[in-house]
Amino acid sequence: MVTLLGPPTLAIGPLRVEPPVVLAPMAGVTTPAFRTLCREQGAGLYVSEMVTARALVEDNVRTRRMLAPAPGEPVRSVQLYGVDPSVVARAVRVLVEDWGVDHVDLNFGCPAPKVTRKGGGAALPVHRVLFGRIVRAAVGAAGPVPVTVKLRMGVHDGLRTDLTAGLTAEEEGVAAVTLHARTAEQLYSGRARWEAIAELKRALRHVPVLGNGDVWSAADARAMQAATGCDGVVVGRGALGRPWLFAELAASYAGRPLPSPPTLGAVAGTIRRHAALLAETLGPLTAARDIRRHVGWYLTGYPVGPSARRKLALVETPEELDRRLEALDPALVLPAGSEALPRGHSSGPRPVDLPERWLEHAEDPWPPAGADAFASGG
Repeated sequence: MVTLLGPPTLAIGPLRVEPPVVLAPMAGVTTPAFRTLCREQGAGLYVSEMVTARALVEDNVRTRRMLAPAPGEPVRSVQLYGVDPSVVARAVRVLVEDWGVDHVDLNFGCPAPKVTRKGGGAALPVHRVLFGRIVRAAVGAAGPVPVTVKLRMGVHDGLRTDLTAGLTAEEEGVAAVTLHARTAEQLYSGRARWEAIAELKRALRHVPVLGNGDVWSAADARAMQAATGCDGVVVGRGALGRPWLFAELAASYAGRPLPSPPTLGAVAGTIRRHAALLAETLGPLTAARDIRRHVGWYLTGYPVGPSARRKLALVETPEELDRRLEALDPALVLPAGSEALPRGHSSGPRPVDLPERWLEHAEDPWPPAGADAFASGG
């Protein structure tokens, strides 16, 4: 549940998030359909896919589709990417004034080469002055709407930026700071280093710190908060194919027994509902193809066999999806110990692509030339 400010569990500006759980924005995943499934399972804050500032101010068609709210969505939360303070400010005004969003999250943590080689995402905090200008512009344009930032620990272990960026963001008026406790070079490999979250929590005195990285279960969320003192947790890959994780989190924070993992029949029902929700915006055929990316995550841990997985990953129509799901044994249960199996990206480590001479000009206050060009598609 997200309500206007009261005695907070997690306060993000005027928003109260209880329990202190946020769904991380994930490209192609945190669509209105998936956000609806997660919200139905439990309380929290659910962030949309990342949109780019340049595409937003250009009124790009694909970006408009990505900004569509889920039916009945009580709080509009959007992640924004940009490298030019003036463009980011214009984009934030569009989000607030035209789209009525309630929360804007700025992405300074993306490790994707197409982003970092333009000086964006996890590369941008290296340029401390530019980083501060972007955050200041966004906060100023947002007015009463809270702006948060998401960071990584840095480019690599020899180039940490999290503490400096976090302190700058706090000074510029953000409502919260999220840290994914890996460097950009790590990508998604190894273990998230929660001690970095603890360091950031100790350094920031006036805004909440949210932890991200390796929260696969309710137990992980509670362990992260206990180990770091962070004010809330951000769940990304742990929610892939597991919208019911939010029911587990809600129960854990409320002190209730955790619900049992769903049977395979219940999972199949959720896949059908997910596809039906996608069809409301994409149409039935596109939805049937889009759900394929989620099927492997939904079936993780269940002993369904490679043939069934392969067939479900190749469905073309809603009717075929129904037939393939009908062939599964609805009574199958998740084997003990499989609840927290990793999902999603696991690549890394990999050297980070940076703009030419990026590290030599860390005090340059201006955005790199052409950095927004690739982003015009949404």
